[in-house]
Amino acid sequence: MNVQSSPLAASVPETHADWQALAERLQTERGFETRAYLDNDFVAAVSGETLTTINPATGEPLAEVASCDVADAEAAVTVARRAFDGGAWSRLAPGERKAVLLRLADLLETHRHELALLDSLDMGKPVSSALGDMAGAIGCIRHHAESIDKLYGEVAPTGEDSLGLVLREPLGVVASIVPWNFPMMMTAWKIGPALAAGNSVILKPSEKSPLSALRLAQLTREAGLPHGVFQVLPGFGHTVGKALALSMEVDCLSFTGSTGVGKQLMQYAGQSNLKKVYLECGGKSPNLVFADCKDLERVAEHAAAAIFHNQGEVCIAGSRLLVENSIREAFVDKVLAAAERMQPGDPLDPASFMGAMVDRAQYQRVLDYIHRGVEEGAALRAGGQVEAGDGLNGQGLFIRPTVFDGVTGGMAVGREEIFGPVLAVFGFDTEEEALRLANDSDYGLAAGVWSQDIDRIMRVSRRLQSGQVFVNNWADMDQTVPFGGVKQSGNGRDKSHHSLEEYSDLKTVWMTLTPTSSL
Repeated sequence: MNVQSSPLAASVPETHADWQALAERLQTERGFETRAYLDNDFVAAVSGETLTTINPATGEPLAEVASCDVADAEAAVTVARRAFDGGAWSRLAPGERKAVLLRLADLLETHRHELALLDSLDMGKPVSSALGDMAGAIGCIRHHAESIDKLYGEVAPTGEDSLGLVLREPLGVVASIVPWNFPMMMTAWKIGPALAAGNSVILKPSEKSPLSALRLAQLTREAGLPHGVFQVLPGFGHTVGKALALSMEVDCLSFTGSTGVGKQLMQYAGQSNLKKVYLECGGKSPNLVFADCKDLERVAEHAAAAIFHNQGEVCIAGSRLLVENSIREAFVDKVLAAAERMQPGDPLDPASFMGAMVDRAQYQRVLDYIHRGVEEGAALRAGGQVEAGDGLNGQGLFIRPTVFDGVTGGMAVGREEIFGPVLAVFGFDTEEEALRLANDSDYGLAAGVWSQDIDRIMRVSRRLQSGQVFVNNWADMDQTVPFGGVKQSGNGRDKSHHSLEEYSDLKTVWMTLTPTSSL
């Protein structure tokens, strides 16, 4: 049987038992692809080194995955450059590239349950959330596939003796370094536009969640991507990631992750070939709730979900809740009630809103921030405890939704990105005060505004220092709009046609035309 063509799930898994059975089948019947994907083949790392990926819900090892290093990066770059220069993809007619990427999207749809399961097992996210991520990933690939033959170049306005053309051309070799919190969705956001534009792509998945990327590699081969156009190098950022960033043959580096690592990557680009670097980095996003908003129950539910979704391991998590003081006490009570309904559980249970923290280091980091918040004098209103998790061997890395009230701008829980289920609540009395608190941050990835006053909405939205502002919702957006931040949240944009622009260069062609004879 062809592993790539056969979906793992014979029927749609719906219950906790269904997902557990599917996980058992995956591990016993099919297993995990653990080798690097280089030049359309799966190979061990040159060094033979491996890394262990752990199921954070149980503490049990899942697989030993190839741990790539400098030699693997150099080999992948050589292959990618050869593929690009050969033109089998970079010079392929747009309609033909479109057909291949649509086939890939169809394959992702066919295998969506297996891919969602891989991400759930690998990084602890609830499987229901992982399925939502898959819908986003599939939509992203389809969107960019459909865009390929619908974006036109330009003809410059000239006199009759000249013709000016503005063309878009692929950059060459793109290295995409993606995070562990949304493995498949972030991967699609990077590779969708890069491949659509005609580039060769080297994907470096996080060492904490590499399994779905390697399964994706099998599907790209089945979809018909030419040799060397897409490659996957699992491994650590300080080894293979650094090697890609320093490579003189990588033309573009696309990264989602921490601000600190983003700064390092920009330095590596400067030390090498001034490659383009597009960054989507950290966030400490403010969520502003004004007293004139409608339906406090609904708003509180959304405010809680904005921070506790995916265990708070979300770059745009609404981790700073700014509430007008006249409704603050009543509103915080409603947030606490909503948080109580969002407790962690087995990631394979579709009823679980939260899962496990990705690994012990992140788990301990979040606990340290919680302890620090208490020491700094914030009022711990909920959470702070760890949760073993029923039926998960008592080894799972679970933290309950945690809410601090009375937070001030000088407290670490109110300023620093925690990347966990920790909400910091601030109070304000005026619109000006709310804006001052919201903009008092190194970050500018996302912001929310809850109000029924359209004049206020427009004033506040324009003055918030943020790459995106959600009005009367949190993160309710789709593939048609760009995603990215300002300040130390980065400089790149994922999604929409704007991301295609990042993976292509402009070329001007100026023609001098032979004048006609005078009549």
